[in-house]
Amino acid sequence: MDPDPFVHWLEALERRHLANLSFSEMRRAVQALSSLYVDRRGRIETGSALNGAGKRAAFAMYFGPLHFLVVREIVRALDARIPSDAPILDLGCGTGVAGAAWALELGFGSRVIGVDRNGWALQECRWTYEQLGIHGTAKAADIGTLRIPSGTSAIAAFVVNELEGTLRDRFRRDFIKTARNGGPVLVIEPIARRLTSWWEEWSREWKTLGGRDDEWRFRVDLPERLALMDKAAGLDHRELTARSLWLPPIQ
Repeated sequence: MDPDPFVHWLEALERRHLANLSFSEMRRAVQALSSLYVDRRGRIETGSALNGAGKRAAFAMYFGPLHFLVVREIVRALDARIPSDAPILDLGCGTGVAGAAWALELGFGSRVIGVDRNGWALQECRWTYEQLGIHGTAKAADIGTLRIPSGTSAIAAFVVNELEGTLRDRFRRDFIKTARNGGPVLVIEPIARRLTSWWEEWSREWKTLGGRDDEWRFRVDLPERLALMDKAAGLDHRELTARSLWLPPIQ
């Protein structure tokens, strides 16, 4: 048995989501969802990215593993540690992959709290935690009114750019408060600068507080089935890219 929990989870994802879909149906769903992402219409909040079994399967079985891999690589590169008693709050968790990837790198025993307002995503998030052996809970919450509890670390993967400007600015302040209270914060977004006009302001402020701003390009060998779907959909994720803002605890 492969010791990497990711491999076990990926195989379970295929059994879970390909039971009622053919390979060609999944390919079309991946292409449709990819188009939504490119056009910036694939927000979970709008529901358009998760309409129908095909898109949900593509979101969980294709984009979920890709996001897991890039988060894992970023966490490894940053050596992103958290206080031993601080759970990870995964904001807009979707299927739970970002918080799970971070927790697995920290070792078993790390706790994750995934929050999202989409019922299907929360159900899938709980299943993800179970499959990966994560001590995690998934809770329904509106990110627009959510406040970060004291004593937690936070990750926001592919979420902040989707927020309305006033709400995004509130989270900027909340993230800094979280770091001042001892909880590190990790923000991850696509590498394309045109999608993150707010990034430079955040970057300048976070770097003055001891944080980091990084662009990442990771060459990866995708698992065979994932690589096959990638090629069939006319995509190429042999190199995973993202940018991150990392704010460790502020002393």
